[in-house]
Amino acid sequence: MADRNRRLTPDAPAVWSRPAVWFRPAVWFRPADWYRAAPWWARVAAIWAASRVVTTTLVLLLARVQGANPWTAASPGYADFANIWDGRWYNIVAVAGYPAVLPVTVDGHIAENAWAFMPGYPVMVRLLMIVLDQPWAPMAVLVSVAFSLGSALLFYRLMLRVLGESTALFAAVLFCVAPLSPILQFGYAESMHLFFLTLALLLLLERRYVLLFPVILVMAFTRPSGLAFALAIGLHLVQRWLSRGRDPFPVVERVTVLFVAGFSAVCGLAWPVIAWAVTGSMTAYTDTELAWRSAYIGDQELVPFTAWFQSGVWWLGMPLGIVVVAALILGFAALLFISPVRRLGVDLRFWLAAYALYLLAVFFPQSSTFRLLIPLFPLLGAVALPRSPVYRVLVVLLFIAGQIGWLLLCWGVDGADWTPP
Repeated sequence: MADRNRRLTPDAPAVWSRPAVWFRPAVWFRPADWYRAAPWWARVAAIWAASRVVTTTLVLLLARVQGANPWTAASPGYADFANIWDGRWYNIVAVAGYPAVLPVTVDGHIAENAWAFMPGYPVMVRLLMIVLDQPWAPMAVLVSVAFSLGSALLFYRLMLRVLGESTALFAAVLFCVAPLSPILQFGYAESMHLFFLTLALLLLLERRYVLLFPVILVMAFTRPSGLAFALAIGLHLVQRWLSRGRDPFPVVERVTVLFVAGFSAVCGLAWPVIAWAVTGSMTAYTDTELAWRSAYIGDQELVPFTAWFQSGVWWLGMPLGIVVVAALILGFAALLFISPVRRLGVDLRFWLAAYALYLLAVFFPQSSTFRLLIPLFPLLGAVALPRSPVYRVLVVLLFIAGQIGWLLLCWGVDGADWTPP
């Protein structure tokens, strides 16, 4: 075995003493050589930048033909167009906070209000507005774009834990050009939430449990995810306990994981409790969330694990709606056990199962379903597995076509729009 401590001699120059290839001027003029020689973060950043050029072009083309709507005049600029729909609610939270008295409709039910939108993202944008003395719209875009870059970098590192380098890099490509990737540069909380969710999953895979506490806190107050993540950690705890014979699970780690799971559950329940404390209504948060589905099925109570079937009946009627929803549930459960998804490892599959179960319990499917499915993004690693160049090019083109479809269907506004993003 070579002596790792041997002294360097003229015949054995230090590798680290050579200048990095990607700093050589000759490489700057050969993009392919630069890309191969660049460090991982530069390659992922280059992929992200190229994808943002494509997506921004598509958004600007749609904005150019956008007519007057409740949020903007016709043909709005990018920042204004990127802050329509729920972007206005986040704006309201940033500048006015949350109502102490819940608004009600003419028939006495709770109306749509700001309590449906968690404070992490609007607080971050508000701080930037104060520091830079700038209005909401450009600062909201800036925060989302910055977090989208961070998310892409973290996603590559996450995929590198379970996949080979080439596949992980292609998974990052798919992340950047995914059909809903435009929302990562809009005035929505998804970009910030993805950053902290990806970081949390990476820390979980690396078993750096203590660092999860602050990450979960911010994540759970950016988008609803604390309860789902608590379930994923609970499954991780059980799996580590059952495999402790071949994978040691010290008592200190057991206690830490248990506390992390409990902390995540508390964070997941904290926002409804805060809404209750401020408004005096125990059901302030859930009533607010139910207000958004009342346009479809009227005013109803929240009954866990019924909303998907209610939605199926609303969209498809009986009995087809029930059959389709049941098939979707069984199909997703089977998906978690196919070979490409199993390649992602048990912990990422725990997250996929936990988040899907959370959506099944509380979410009413409609056009926002596409956006709510974004946290299932680790599945992109399974899509990235085939190495055929033809396959990879076709998938990228299909994803970009998906961006066009989603922008036209869900983001652009017509006179009687019923497909909110």
